[in-house]
Amino acid sequence: MLTVDDAFRKFKSRLELNDREQANASARQNEVRDYLDTKFKIETSFLTGSYKRHTKTKPLKDIDIFFVLKDAERHYRDKAPSVVIQDFCDALVAKYGKDAARKQSRSVNVDFGVFVDAEDNTDYRILSVDVVPAFAKGQDYEIPDTDSGTWIKTNPKIHAEKATAAHQAFSNEWKGLVRMVKYWNNNPKHGADKPVKPSFLIEVMALECLHGGWQGRFDREIQALFATLADRIFDTWPEPAGLGPAISNGMDNARKQRARELLTAASRDASLAINHERQGRHGDALAGWRALFGKKFPLS
Repeated sequence: MLTVDDAFRKFKSRLELNDREQANASARQNEVRDYLDTKFKIETSFLTGSYKRHTKTKPLKDIDIFFVLKDAERHYRDKAPSVVIQDFCDALVAKYGKDAARKQSRSVNVDFGVFVDAEDNTDYRILSVDVVPAFAKGQDYEIPDTDSGTWIKTNPKIHAEKATAAHQAFSNEWKGLVRMVKYWNNNPKHGADKPVKPSFLIEVMALECLHGGWQGRFDREIQALFATLADRIFDTWPEPAGLGPAISNGMDNARKQRARELLTAASRDASLAINHERQGRHGDALAGWRALFGKKFPLS
């Protein structure tokens, strides 16, 4: 029978991007970049977000692409953030259709209409990308935030550097653990609303909550992480670069309370699975982890 440790390693592997998914992601994001180059004066564009940091989980969606606009487009900076979001959305609707392009607070989401099967497989295709207009601001960037009606500063490079440092400090297991919790966060059993939103908050919290170094067991690290996330979900979690609004601002107290309850339940379920393993009930342990995480956690 598959051991729990082997199951976790297989689970971690299933959440990593393979060559076919990388190829599809590359083709899709280049397609969007090439098209928008014909619609706006763009200085440069680049991948960012959890895809770039290798903390994106599956099914693969919402790949972030920054579009740094030239000075010729500076007039947008003097207008409400909703203006540039609307214009980018209109341009993307012209190519992909009105049902595919959707305005978000800081980006435009483009859905490629990919079907996700019962096992969370997508035939190695990505579901969507997030298009983020931006202006350079020294070493940082300013992006539109329609929720606040202002332009906010950010620096994806600092985010990536902190994730890399955390990964190395945790024996190169940090990103895998983050992907696992993000996959749990996406589980349909939670309903339409993810427990933790945005999912980037999980990564931000893990920069502090995964500490003390890798102890060699996925099951205990995951159980402890769920418990710590539950305990600290009401804390204020600043944007990692120290530039924009706190990432935790995306959740009000009611959402945080719901997240605490679900994270606490996840920690409890993880403890039960660990106890099954301790008592020699390996099949029950694997079934417990599968029930907690979902379809991609292996039973054999």
